[in-house]
Amino acid sequence: MHGQDARNGVSRTDAEEAVRTLLRWAGEDPAREGLADTPRRVVKAYGDWFSGYAADPEAYLGRTFEEVAGYDELIVLRDIAFESHCEHHMAPIIGRAHVGYLPAGRVVGISKLARVVDAYARRFQVQEKLTAQIADCIETVLAPRGVAVVIDARHQCMTTRGVHRRGVSMVTSTLRGTLRDDARTRGEFLRFIDIDGGKQRE
Repeated sequence: MHGQDARNGVSRTDAEEAVRTLLRWAGEDPAREGLADTPRRVVKAYGDWFSGYAADPEAYLGRTFEEVAGYDELIVLRDIAFESHCEHHMAPIIGRAHVGYLPAGRVVGISKLARVVDAYARRFQVQEKLTAQIADCIETVLAPRGVAVVIDARHQCMTTRGVHRRGVSMVTSTLRGTLRDDARTRGEFLRFIDIDGGKQRE
């Protein structure tokens, strides 16, 4: 039964009725053929878009490897595509994250870094907070000598409403430890990610 499928104290029936309310508010008839199944689809989509609330990003980094033949240089995973939603307008944020760290004896599987980005992105966000959350997670669990996160994203709340500025991307960054304090290491990371003046790769 849809009504029995509750999340966070809200039944699926109530969630679908909220979508019908918004459709009526917008001037539509939720009962017409083209929209009759829309509330169910929207609620299902929300379950996917905001699955990050049920994820534990720190748990993704729990399994590490120490047998890396003494490797202690920069590790960078770039171009991690993500989709998020602005917490102010609930509009999509589409972008790429670049994550790097200097290990202090432990490394993590690269797919786990992408999972951390995804877990935080699949929540209502502002880009600055998303950038900091990813860095905080890596710093807390891996305790590296340095960590860096750069995010380059386009915000649909800016391109489809308000000032209607298309083709504009926002870049945020946080650099911690050696990646902040050592100019050589910081420069190496920035060369690795090469975001081309803020232009996203296609």
